[in-house]
Amino acid sequence: MRAVLRRCATLAIFLLFIIGSFPWAGPVQATERGRVTNLPLPRYVSLKATLGNVRRGPSLSHRIDWVYTRRGVPLQITAEFGHWRQVRDRDGAGGWMHYSLLSGVRTVLVDQDMLPLLRAPRSDSEVLAKAEIGVIARLGECTPDWCRIEADGGSGWVPKTAIWGVDPDEIRE
Repeated sequence: MRAVLRRCATLAIFLLFIIGSFPWAGPVQATERGRVTNLPLPRYVSLKATLGNVRRGPSLSHRIDWVYTRRGVPLQITAEFGHWRQVRDRDGAGGWMHYSLLSGVRTVLVDQDMLPLLRAPRSDSEVLAKAEIGVIARLGECTPDWCRIEADGGSGWVPKTAIWGVDPDEIRE
């Protein structure tokens, strides 16, 4: 009986070691770094191409689950494996994309309809423009509560809570 328990314990330790060796296994923690790029995980990127296949696994042999068709859409990288990045979008849908389809240019998705773009990061500031829900905007600097965005020639400050593609505690200069 002891031999069986010892084998089970050895197998359990081996499986934990193997599972921990794969970047797509287990939950992602903010202090984690990618094994390929050594960049923080999770992190935000954008879709470089007009079309981007999202696959079930990290290789061309895996089935395509869907295709992104909006250039610049913000995505969050949650894992890395060779030339592949596991991504998720605003709705939590995820899959694997080849790194060549992704860009380090930061964009955000406007989550609030007719979002006022303000002259300064204050709610009583002058409204410069308004952005419709679903607009993809380029991300500029961010304070603890506000971010500057630019879309279609208009720019201004918006609350972080009204956009997706930036962490709540992220500061950008």
